[in-house]
Amino acid sequence: MTIILRILLAVGMACGVLAPAGRVVAADAKSLNIVFVNPGKTGEVYWDMVAQTMQAAGRKLDAHVEVLTSERNYRTMQELGLGVVARRDKPDFLILSNEESAAVPILEAAEAAGVKTLLLSNTLIGEDASRLGPPRRTLKTWLGDITTDLQTAGARMANALISAARAEKWQSPDGKIHILGIGGDEITPASIARNAGLQLAVAAAPDVVVDRMLFANWTQSEAEQVTANYLSWASRKEIRPAGIWAGNDPMALGALRAATAAGLIPGRNIQVVGLNWSEDALREIRAGRLLLTDGGHFLLGGWSIVLLRDYADGCDFAAVSPRVEVKTSAITRDNLAPVGDLIRTRAFDRIDFARFRAKAGRCGQYDFSVDALISSLAPQDSAGD
Repeated sequence: MTIILRILLAVGMACGVLAPAGRVVAADAKSLNIVFVNPGKTGEVYWDMVAQTMQAAGRKLDAHVEVLTSERNYRTMQELGLGVVARRDKPDFLILSNEESAAVPILEAAEAAGVKTLLLSNTLIGEDASRLGPPRRTLKTWLGDITTDLQTAGARMANALISAARAEKWQSPDGKIHILGIGGDEITPASIARNAGLQLAVAAAPDVVVDRMLFANWTQSEAEQVTANYLSWASRKEIRPAGIWAGNDPMALGALRAATAAGLIPGRNIQVVGLNWSEDALREIRAGRLLLTDGGHFLLGGWSIVLLRDYADGCDFAAVSPRVEVKTSAITRDNLAPVGDLIRTRAFDRIDFARFRAKAGRCGQYDFSVDALISSLAPQDSAGD
């Protein structure tokens, strides 16, 4: 053994232990207690998967993740969050999502109580953002946020519709490509970003028209109804609908049902796109009825635990920025196989979350790409520790 190697080993043993990826982990690193206030409903695919990836990452990274579900009731979400902050035994970290801008009272209470918080998926906007500023300025315990670049996702979805319609020459008699847009809502940051992506793509395509931008509260049933209404209107106006852009997979599935009921054949004479990487959407892609589902952002759950584990061990993600933005990717029939089984089985323990931690000397630098995800997967028969 060389003298240099002996020195390196001695330093590693004195300061901690050397992890396989070249990362030094403190010898006294403690098990973390993390609470996630889930804004979704029980059984809501996206938010269930966010929570499941959090808990899978926790099992890999010595963190217990408690999930409290608000059932899409934002008063309940605030009550749950304030209840956590008021506990005698406070968690090491509290993860929130600023859906409907409901997280601010919890963030402020957490600041007063000294509870460290992380925002996931939706950060502060509007007056709240102006008043409180970025993470760690006014609210010192608000460590940061982890979000996805959903504007780019929204644009990518729209461009896929446009390209397919141009290739098939699905113009209306007026020579334009007509699209229906279905958004989740008009106030949630994640929805605003997706909708903005659609508008950007269309603004760059003079041959494309968004006939209607309707909102379906993220649900399949409402999306089915607004799509049926739109298709009836388009028929009366002698407009040939070329595509339906839906801000999430449940709404895309509702659009598929309405299009089929109207006598259209999705994938053959109209295209539909969604977002979420849900199992139902992947099934429709396999069948050729759905053009694509963008996403992967449910993995923000797991990635949030990676950030907090690193922070707790002295490798602060804010060394680069307190705001971590993760890119999404589109799943089509061409790349369905590698990720499809993972989503279908929800065997998220197959993901080696430890491999995604920042390397020594590179705090805040992360590769959360789809390629990195695929390369981290354990074989199906060895899932779970």
